[in-house]
Amino acid sequence: MKYEVILLDADGTLFDFEMAESHALEKLFEYYKFSESYDILTEKYKKINIQLWKDLELGKITSKELKIQRFRRLFSECSLDADFCEVSSAYVNFLSEGTFLLEGAEELCKYLSGKYRLVIITNGIKEVQYARLENSLINRYIQHLIVSEEANSQKPDKGIFEYTFKKIQHTEKNSTLILGDSLSSDIQGGINFGIDTCWYNPGHDPNIKGLPVTYEIHHLLDLKKIL
Repeated sequence: MKYEVILLDADGTLFDFEMAESHALEKLFEYYKFSESYDILTEKYKKINIQLWKDLELGKITSKELKIQRFRRLFSECSLDADFCEVSSAYVNFLSEGTFLLEGAEELCKYLSGKYRLVIITNGIKEVQYARLENSLINRYIQHLIVSEEANSQKPDKGIFEYTFKKIQHTEKNSTLILGDSLSSDIQGGINFGIDTCWYNPGHDPNIKGLPVTYEIHHLLDLKKIL
């Protein structure tokens, strides 16, 4: 057996983040009954949020700042009068309910469990990620959850991988594989750290970054064939 540890990305790889996000925003905007329409608020929020997560990957902001800034900017753009700290806290609670899994995620984790050490490594907010995993169908198969907020580092930085190896008491890079959907975060992070990578690419997107990916799959269960 070549690999001993499989590092798994969370959102977009195991969890359906778009569904969780839509669920949380719908409940949030329904609760606060803002004057702006749901569609307009959602569209603007997602644009702001995507940019802030890119800034987080680049180390320009912290996850704590991200949680607040996305609503501060949204309310400023829409001229809404609300306590963005309070709204941010409510949104995190609603997002924590989003345990929706992508097709094949549960079956894959069940198959890998017992054969490999399964570790989720995610750029995220710890209260959201811990709650979602704990209440999900894959919790029983995951041995460790590593969240960037706790590691004080995020993918693609080496720091979060060094933190992970120390946390799980593993030292062999050549026996470790990372599976993720993001070239800039998961795959670049694995390359930076010197471990094998598997790009989950369900949309058959081109590798525009030209990264030397070890494996590429288009369905989660395709990983079983590789291993």
